[in-house]
Amino acid sequence: MRTDSATDRYEQFRQAATEQGIPKDEIDGFAEHLRFAIYLGGAHPGEEVVGRAGGLPRLPVGVEWPGAGSGYPLPFIASVDYAALPRVEGLPLPADGSLSLFLDHEEDLGRSCHSGEPEFARALYVPAGTETVVGSLPPGHSGMHEEGVPFVLPEYELSARVLGSVPGWMEAEDEDEFEALIESQPESVRQLAEELEHLDELCDVVDNLWPSPKGLHTLHIGGHCQEIGSSSGPWYDMAVENLRNRGGTSGVSSQEEYRLLDEEQYRLSREWTVLAQFLTRDEVYYGCFLIDSADLAVKRFDKMRSFTMFTE
Repeated sequence: MRTDSATDRYEQFRQAATEQGIPKDEIDGFAEHLRFAIYLGGAHPGEEVVGRAGGLPRLPVGVEWPGAGSGYPLPFIASVDYAALPRVEGLPLPADGSLSLFLDHEEDLGRSCHSGEPEFARALYVPAGTETVVGSLPPGHSGMHEEGVPFVLPEYELSARVLGSVPGWMEAEDEDEFEALIESQPESVRQLAEELEHLDELCDVVDNLWPSPKGLHTLHIGGHCQEIGSSSGPWYDMAVENLRNRGGTSGVSSQEEYRLLDEEQYRLSREWTVLAQFLTRDEVYYGCFLIDSADLAVKRFDKMRSFTMFTE
């Protein structure tokens, strides 16, 4: 992974917020929830290439194209070169090697974000120095999806930039949205929200230091998971499963059950990492691959969980 010589981004944020006259306790509270994410989009001439989207994947010699249980190959989304990515505070990515992403979003949609390797999604890590070849579709594959869309999409190179990332409640567009989002947070976060009198100014500091580029990005790594659509998000699904595995919430009041769910969702959002969240070939579907930060640090990519989101 490329090492950045710039000042620590958290220190940059603290200095800029202090210069705006924002109280230190608010800066510290906000910084606890500020993360940084690597956003990848189509590379322009002269930009460093850190990966590519579409086309055919490069697979280790002897490794077949990842497929579902039926043997049907999973659509290739993109690959990233970890050695070329910028360093990001709090994001324990491998220093080298590459990661290829595969997802059949239509089959993955609606499936529980449960433990165990997902059937219709795969994150294939290839260690540096591994001999690879360009993958080919299985014999007899038509090269088309059932709806007549090409299975292999046009290839393009990706460049990267680092942006600040805050939880959804911090960037709510109005009071109603804010109240709806903060309601599902644990008591400690709701208390912080009341204390952040300069929330808008703090968000402006982040936006000014790390302005978003124009146009859509292909995917992002790290930062906060963007919960898209009206269905329950991955943290909720995982929290429900975890509480069930611990014996469930039978015998407790509904108020206590909600509290336990809120606390577990918050814990998961702190301890898990967005391995990749990305657009699919269908603009109403988004893929989201999540991984426990401890598993990511030791390259246990088989522990990844997938959650496909539908915008309509």
